[in-house]
Amino acid sequence: MEKSDNRQGYLFSKRYSNYIFVLLFLLYMFDYIDRMVITSMWPSIGKDLGISHMQEGMLVSAVYWAIVLLTFPVSLLVDRWSRTKTIGIMAIMWSLATALCALTGNYVQLFMARALIGIGEAGYAPGGSAMISALFPIEKRSRMMGIWNASIPLGTAIGHLLGGVIAVHLGWKHAFGIVALPGLIIALLFLFLKDYKTVDLAFIDKTRNKIKMKRKDMVQEFLTRPSVIYTYFGMAAVVFCTTALITWLSTYFQNMQGMPMDKAGMKASVVMVLALVGAPLGGYLTDAWRKKRTNARLLLPAISTLCTAIVLFIALHLTPGTLQYILLLLMGILIMCFIAGAGAVTQDVIHPGMRAISYSIAVIIQNLLGSAMAPMLVGKIYDKSNIETALSILPFILVVGAILFYIGSRYYDRDMEKVAKIKLEAA
Repeated sequence: MEKSDNRQGYLFSKRYSNYIFVLLFLLYMFDYIDRMVITSMWPSIGKDLGISHMQEGMLVSAVYWAIVLLTFPVSLLVDRWSRTKTIGIMAIMWSLATALCALTGNYVQLFMARALIGIGEAGYAPGGSAMISALFPIEKRSRMMGIWNASIPLGTAIGHLLGGVIAVHLGWKHAFGIVALPGLIIALLFLFLKDYKTVDLAFIDKTRNKIKMKRKDMVQEFLTRPSVIYTYFGMAAVVFCTTALITWLSTYFQNMQGMPMDKAGMKASVVMVLALVGAPLGGYLTDAWRKKRTNARLLLPAISTLCTAIVLFIALHLTPGTLQYILLLLMGILIMCFIAGAGAVTQDVIHPGMRAISYSIAVIIQNLLGSAMAPMLVGKIYDKSNIETALSILPFILVVGAILFYIGSRYYDRDMEKVAKIKLEAA
């Protein structure tokens, strides 16, 4: 039987906590492989189904729409029932939905299958963040969140690669079936993992009495935490920019440097995959600085996001060439340094019984104001002018994000004092 390392701040033993973390990392990676595998197969899918580019884009949007609609109710289930079982069931659902894409015969069927993937994925980010927050000591929280989020660019890159290779050799439908299997195996393992006891939604009043939280108390939990509100919108600003770059940076290289589509796509992918470095780096730097400044979890995102804005602004105003690309590579590292600290804040300043709900709010705001808005708004400016002008708005949006993080940092310490001190227990 596993011995707990509670004295070190671990929920279970350090070894078992790391085992669960590895599974969480792999599951997030396969989440993005399943989500993004379709993007490198557009020529084959478009030809077979006879659909437009807009319809192709909707097959990606279908996943995000389902996540926005369901992430909050699913996060309630995560917080009030079981983290591990909910994650396992969701992962089984999105893996089966990915496999179902291989059996579709027309566009409507494929669209519905993609929406089912989003339904399965709806609560994974909130559930995973709550689990990581429970597993590790608070002084390691940013670091582990950073490493965990590095699975996103890794999964995206693998999905792009596998989709194209499998589609060329076996056909696009086989790609969906092949990538669904590994995630399904890991999902089944989650059903048998240990969890922590569901946290009672209560607080201690001034007379030291335990009071059960009502709905208005739960709402107040968020409204009285300015640091997390500023964090939600700061995260959305950065996600707006990352989504815009993922969508349009390849087009920028094609238009500004006359590159063929394949080379431009590869060049843009290298920039964005450097988030593999940025996310963990941000986590390590944040936790190291936090030993001296407790609000480092928002100060570092403020600084890294501002630096990203400056580097991107200079790069976009340089003549295309080696120096510009070096700056864009540096930007690719800096732009994801925010996620570890900001993600940890969504867990730090909220009642331990509502951590999944907190991250679900972050997901909703990010998707509505970031992932959904960015391709459309930048594309609209591109239609009216050119791609260079369209991308030139991004540094200014990053500055807004940096300001939001900085303002949030001013409230972090006092918000931490308001949080109910509840020690999590292994179930």
